[in-house]
Amino acid sequence: MANRIQKIENNVQDIHSVAWEKLCEYVDKVAQEEREEFSPLDELGQELFSQIYTLPESISKLKKVKKVWLYGSNLKRIPPEIGQMESLEYFDPYTSYHLYWFPYEITRCKNLKDSRVSTRALYGNYKNRMDFPDLSNNPIRYLGDTVQCSICSKAMSYEETNQIWISLTVGTDVLPLLANVCSTQCRERLPKPPEGYIQFPHKGGSAVKQLPDEDEMFELEMIKQDRESNIPTESVTEDDKASGNEVPVLLKLIRKLWEK
Repeated sequence: MANRIQKIENNVQDIHSVAWEKLCEYVDKVAQEEREEFSPLDELGQELFSQIYTLPESISKLKKVKKVWLYGSNLKRIPPEIGQMESLEYFDPYTSYHLYWFPYEITRCKNLKDSRVSTRALYGNYKNRMDFPDLSNNPIRYLGDTVQCSICSKAMSYEETNQIWISLTVGTDVLPLLANVCSTQCRERLPKPPEGYIQFPHKGGSAVKQLPDEDEMFELEMIKQDRESNIPTESVTEDDKASGNEVPVLLKLIRKLWEK
Protein backbone atom coordinates (compact mmCIF):
# COMPACT_ATOMS: atom_id res chain seq x y z
CA MET A 1 0.00 0.00 0.00
CA ALA A 2 2.25 2.77 -1.28
CA ASN A 3 -0.33 5.43 -2.09
CA ARG A 4 0.76 8.95 -1.24
CA ILE A 5 -1.31 10.88 1.30
CA GLN A 6 -3.02 13.66 -0.62
CA LYS A 7 -3.73 17.13 0.66
CA ILE A 8 -7.36 18.13 0.48
CA GLU A 9 -7.88 21.16 -1.74
CA ASN A 10 -10.34 23.84 -0.61
CA ASN A 11 -11.76 26.76 -2.62
CA VAL A 12 -11.95 24.52 -5.66
CA GLN A 13 -14.52 26.52 -7.63
CA ASP A 14 -14.51 29.95 -9.27
CA ILE A 15 -18.03 31.03 -8.33
CA HIS A 16 -17.75 34.16 -10.50
CA SER A 17 -17.24 32.24 -13.74
CA VAL A 18 -19.76 31.91 -16.57
CA ALA A 19 -19.73 28.13 -16.09
CA TRP A 20 -20.79 28.43 -12.44
CA GLU A 21 -23.50 30.97 -13.29
CA LYS A 22 -24.92 28.69 -15.98
CA LEU A 23 -24.85 25.70 -13.65
CA CYS A 24 -26.76 27.56 -10.92
CA GLU A 25 -29.33 28.66 -13.48
CA TYR A 26 -29.68 25.06 -14.64
CA VAL A 27 -30.24 23.83 -11.07
CA ASP A 28 -33.00 26.43 -10.63
CA LYS A 29 -34.63 25.35 -13.91
CA VAL A 30 -34.56 21.66 -13.01
CA ALA A 31 -36.12 22.47 -9.63
CA GLN A 32 -38.82 24.77 -11.04
CA GLU A 33 -39.80 22.31 -13.75
CA GLU A 34 -39.68 19.40 -11.29
CA ARG A 35 -37.54 17.36 -13.65
CA GLU A 36 -36.57 13.82 -12.71
CA GLU A 37 -33.08 13.90 -14.24
CA PHE A 38 -30.09 16.15 -13.62
CA SER A 39 -27.46 16.16 -16.38
CA PRO A 40 -25.35 19.34 -16.36
CA LEU A 41 -23.14 18.17 -19.24
CA ASP A 42 -26.11 18.13 -21.60
CA GLU A 43 -27.12 21.62 -20.51
CA LEU A 44 -23.73 23.35 -20.28
CA GLY A 45 -21.76 21.55 -22.98
CA GLN A 46 -18.32 20.05 -22.53
CA GLU A 47 -16.33 23.31 -22.44
CA LEU A 48 -18.28 24.88 -19.58
CA PHE A 49 -18.92 21.61 -17.75
CA SER A 50 -15.18 20.94 -17.64
CA GLN A 51 -14.84 24.10 -15.51
CA ILE A 52 -17.13 22.75 -12.79
CA TYR A 53 -15.33 21.32 -9.75
CA THR A 54 -18.19 21.18 -7.26
CA LEU A 55 -21.97 21.40 -7.33
CA PRO A 56 -23.87 24.33 -5.81
CA GLU A 57 -25.57 23.98 -2.45
CA SER A 58 -28.83 24.75 -4.26
CA ILE A 59 -29.01 21.10 -5.37
CA SER A 60 -30.99 20.77 -2.12
CA LYS A 61 -33.94 22.09 -4.18
CA LEU A 62 -33.88 19.12 -6.55
CA LYS A 63 -36.59 17.24 -4.67
CA LYS A 64 -37.97 15.41 -7.71
CA VAL A 65 -34.71 14.37 -9.34
CA LYS A 66 -34.35 10.58 -9.52
CA LYS A 67 -31.24 10.29 -11.67
CA VAL A 68 -28.00 12.29 -11.53
CA TRP A 69 -25.61 12.07 -14.47
CA LEU A 70 -22.06 13.33 -13.84
CA TYR A 71 -20.17 11.07 -16.23
CA GLY A 72 -16.67 12.27 -17.12
CA SER A 73 -16.78 15.34 -14.90
CA ASN A 74 -13.87 17.22 -13.35
CA LEU A 75 -15.70 17.37 -10.02
CA LYS A 76 -13.54 17.33 -6.91
CA ARG A 77 -16.36 17.27 -4.38
CA ILE A 78 -20.09 17.01 -3.85
CA PRO A 79 -21.73 19.27 -1.21
CA PRO A 80 -23.61 17.79 1.77
CA GLU A 81 -26.86 19.20 0.37
CA ILE A 82 -27.09 16.14 -1.88
CA GLY A 83 -28.65 14.49 1.16
CA GLN A 84 -31.77 16.63 0.62
CA MET A 85 -32.40 15.12 -2.82
CA GLU A 86 -35.04 12.85 -1.34
CA SER A 87 -36.14 11.21 -4.62
CA LEU A 88 -32.65 10.26 -5.82
CA GLU A 89 -32.51 6.67 -7.06
CA TYR A 90 -29.51 6.53 -9.41
CA PHE A 91 -26.17 8.31 -9.05
CA ASP A 92 -23.60 8.18 -11.87
CA PRO A 93 -20.29 10.06 -11.52
CA TYR A 94 -18.45 7.36 -13.47
CA THR A 95 -14.98 8.38 -14.80
CA SER A 96 -14.98 11.44 -12.52
CA TYR A 97 -11.44 10.60 -11.49
CA HIS A 98 -10.99 13.56 -9.12
CA LEU A 99 -13.87 12.49 -6.89
CA TYR A 100 -11.92 10.66 -4.21
CA TRP A 101 -14.62 10.94 -1.50
CA PHE A 102 -18.24 11.96 -0.88
CA PRO A 103 -20.21 13.69 1.89
CA TYR A 104 -21.74 11.47 4.57
CA GLU A 105 -25.10 13.15 3.90
CA ILE A 106 -25.52 11.12 0.71
CA THR A 107 -26.59 8.27 3.02
CA ARG A 108 -29.79 10.25 3.69
CA CYS A 109 -30.94 9.51 0.14
CA LYS A 110 -32.96 6.50 1.21
CA ASN A 111 -34.20 5.76 -2.32
CA LEU A 112 -30.68 5.60 -3.73
CA LYS A 113 -30.29 1.95 -4.73
CA ASP A 114 -28.03 2.08 -7.78
CA SER A 115 -24.75 3.85 -8.50
CA ARG A 116 -21.84 3.80 -10.92
CA VAL A 117 -18.58 5.10 -9.49
CA SER A 118 -14.94 4.79 -10.61
CA THR A 119 -13.95 2.95 -7.46
CA ARG A 120 -10.21 2.80 -8.16
CA ALA A 121 -10.07 6.56 -7.59
CA LEU A 122 -11.56 6.34 -4.09
CA TYR A 123 -9.77 6.64 -0.77
CA GLY A 124 -9.56 3.27 0.94
CA ASN A 125 -11.06 1.25 -1.91
CA TYR A 126 -10.28 -2.47 -1.69
CA LYS A 127 -8.68 -2.51 -5.14
CA ASN A 128 -5.75 -0.28 -4.27
CA ARG A 129 -6.26 1.09 -0.71
CA MET A 130 -5.52 4.71 -1.57
CA ASP A 131 -4.56 6.45 1.68
CA PHE A 132 -6.97 8.77 3.47
CA PRO A 133 -5.62 12.33 3.92
CA ASP A 134 -5.09 13.38 7.53
CA LEU A 135 -8.01 15.56 8.63
CA SER A 136 -6.25 16.67 11.82
CA ASN A 137 -4.34 19.45 10.09
CA ASN A 138 -6.21 19.63 6.82
CA PRO A 139 -9.90 20.42 7.42
CA ILE A 140 -12.28 20.29 4.49
CA ARG A 141 -14.37 23.40 3.95
CA TYR A 142 -17.44 23.90 1.81
CA LEU A 143 -18.63 27.24 0.43
CA GLY A 144 -20.31 28.57 3.59
CA ASP A 145 -18.84 29.70 6.93
CA THR A 146 -20.71 27.03 8.89
CA VAL A 147 -21.47 23.34 8.47
CA GLN A 148 -24.16 21.07 9.89
CA CYS A 149 -23.54 17.96 11.93
CA SER A 150 -23.92 14.98 9.61
CA ILE A 151 -25.92 13.14 12.27
CA CYS A 152 -28.12 15.63 14.16
CA SER A 153 -27.93 18.62 11.74
CA LYS A 154 -26.71 21.04 14.41
CA ALA A 155 -25.06 24.10 12.84
CA MET A 156 -21.38 24.50 13.73
CA SER A 157 -18.38 26.58 12.86
CA TYR A 158 -15.49 24.69 11.29
CA GLU A 159 -13.58 25.14 14.54
CA GLU A 160 -16.30 23.22 16.38
CA THR A 161 -16.74 20.29 14.04
CA ASN A 162 -14.93 16.98 14.26
CA GLN A 163 -14.31 15.75 10.72
CA ILE A 164 -13.83 12.03 10.24
CA TRP A 165 -13.71 9.44 7.48
CA ILE A 166 -15.93 6.38 7.29
CA SER A 167 -16.52 3.86 4.46
CA LEU A 168 -20.13 2.81 3.91
CA THR A 169 -22.27 1.19 1.24
CA VAL A 170 -24.09 3.75 -0.90
CA GLY A 171 -26.14 2.49 -3.82
CA THR A 172 -24.11 -0.40 -5.25
CA ASP A 173 -20.69 0.86 -4.12
CA VAL A 174 -18.73 1.29 -0.91
CA LEU A 175 -17.76 4.96 -0.73
CA PRO A 176 -15.36 6.88 1.52
CA LEU A 177 -17.51 9.47 3.27
CA LEU A 178 -16.64 12.63 5.15
CA ALA A 179 -18.72 13.13 8.29
CA ASN A 180 -18.90 16.34 10.31
CA VAL A 181 -19.89 15.46 13.87
CA CYS A 182 -20.62 17.74 16.79
CA SER A 183 -20.17 15.37 19.71
CA THR A 184 -19.03 11.98 20.93
CA GLN A 185 -22.67 10.91 20.98
CA CYS A 186 -23.11 11.69 17.27
CA ARG A 187 -19.86 9.94 16.43
CA GLU A 188 -21.10 6.81 18.20
CA ARG A 189 -24.25 6.87 16.04
CA LEU A 190 -22.25 6.31 12.85
CA PRO A 191 -22.96 2.89 11.26
CA LYS A 192 -20.44 0.06 11.17
CA PRO A 193 -18.52 -0.15 7.87
CA PRO A 194 -18.85 -3.30 5.72
CA GLU A 195 -16.31 -6.10 5.95
CA GLY A 196 -13.05 -5.49 4.12
CA TYR A 197 -12.83 -1.82 5.13
CA ILE A 198 -11.53 0.06 8.17
CA GLN A 199 -14.03 -0.89 10.85
CA PHE A 200 -14.24 2.45 12.66
CA PRO A 201 -14.45 6.18 11.90
CA HIS A 202 -10.99 7.78 11.73
CA LYS A 203 -9.01 10.92 10.95
CA GLY A 204 -6.92 9.37 8.17
CA GLY A 205 -3.18 9.80 7.82
CA SER A 206 -0.32 7.34 7.61
CA ALA A 207 -1.01 5.96 11.09
CA VAL A 208 -4.27 4.37 9.91
CA LYS A 209 -3.59 0.78 8.88
CA GLN A 210 -5.74 -0.58 6.08
CA LEU A 211 -6.38 -4.15 5.03
CA PRO A 212 -4.46 -5.63 2.07
CA ASP A 213 -5.53 -4.39 -1.34
CA GLU A 214 -6.90 -6.57 -4.16
CA ASP A 215 -3.48 -7.64 -5.46
CA GLU A 216 -2.12 -8.33 -1.98
CA MET A 217 -5.19 -10.39 -1.12
CA PHE A 218 -4.68 -12.42 -4.30
CA GLU A 219 -1.06 -13.11 -3.41
CA LEU A 220 -1.96 -14.13 0.12
CA GLU A 221 -4.65 -16.46 -1.14
CA MET A 222 -2.30 -18.04 -3.66
CA ILE A 223 0.34 -18.57 -0.97
CA LYS A 224 -2.29 -20.15 1.27
CA GLN A 225 -3.48 -22.48 -1.49
CA ASP A 226 0.08 -23.45 -2.42
CA ARG A 227 0.91 -24.31 1.16
CA GLU A 228 -2.23 -26.41 1.50
CA SER A 229 -1.47 -28.20 -1.78
CA ASN A 230 2.25 -28.62 -0.99
CA ILE A 231 3.20 -26.80 -4.21
CA PRO A 232 6.93 -25.96 -3.96
CA THR A 233 8.13 -22.39 -3.82
CA GLU A 234 11.22 -21.16 -5.64
CA SER A 235 14.35 -20.71 -3.63
CA VAL A 236 13.68 -18.42 -0.71
CA THR A 237 15.66 -17.62 2.38
CA GLU A 238 14.68 -18.62 5.86
CA ASP A 239 14.08 -14.93 6.55
CA ASP A 240 11.59 -14.83 3.68
CA LYS A 241 9.74 -17.81 5.07
CA ALA A 242 9.67 -16.34 8.54
CA SER A 243 8.26 -13.04 7.26
CA GLY A 244 5.69 -14.71 5.01
CA ASN A 245 7.29 -13.38 1.83
CA GLU A 246 7.43 -16.71 0.02
CA VAL A 247 6.48 -16.41 -3.65
CA PRO A 248 5.00 -19.62 -5.08
CA VAL A 249 6.01 -20.93 -8.47
CA LEU A 250 2.41 -20.84 -9.63
CA LEU A 251 2.03 -17.21 -8.57
CA LYS A 252 5.20 -16.20 -10.43
CA LEU A 253 3.91 -17.96 -13.55
CA ILE A 254 0.60 -16.09 -13.31
CA ARG A 255 2.48 -12.80 -12.94
CA LYS A 256 4.53 -13.51 -16.06
CA LEU A 257 1.40 -14.34 -18.06
CA TRP A 258 -0.30 -11.19 -16.73
CA GLU A 259 2.62 -8.97 -17.71
CA LYS A 260 2.41 -10.29 -21.28
